[in-house]
Amino acid sequence: MERVVLLCVGKLKERFYIDAAAEYTKRLSRFCKLEIIELPEERLPENPSPALIDAALLKEAETVRKKLPPSSRLVALCVEGRLRSSEELAKMMAAWSCGAANHGLEKRLVFLIGGSFGLHESIKAEAWTMLSMSPMTFPHHLARVMLLEQIYRAYQINAGSRYHK
Repeated sequence: MERVVLLCVGKLKERFYIDAAAEYTKRLSRFCKLEIIELPEERLPENPSPALIDAALLKEAETVRKKLPPSSRLVALCVEGRLRSSEELAKMMAAWSCGAANHGLEKRLVFLIGGSFGLHESIKAEAWTMLSMSPMTFPHHLARVMLLEQIYRAYQINAGSRYHK
């Protein structure tokens, strides 16, 4: 079974986000072994300077690196990432899956969602690909639910299901 990791900077707090994420986690269990890892978001003052933000993002990036499984492909979610349709995401995931299977390797696809201030440039530079959900800004908690739904949708598309219609 494929292994997918969702690395998230910040924890879900609101019950409705927790419930929605749990529902998609349950649905995904038919298609992959999903692991969700929550990392602490660095605390910043009310109006942080750009230097403080950069330092916090760098510290978060170091924490992310420590949690990246070996043989993983990192997909960083960020506004400057590529916009993809659900079908394009499904094709990307299928290509990753075939590549891992053909090489007999235990590879993990790792999706990374940053915290309130996004991701440090260094971790984005290390990503296999960068993905944007939209040019609009969403709370990272909502982005987690949206991403889980899109991963589920991609598996459904690849399985030939009518779910995404």
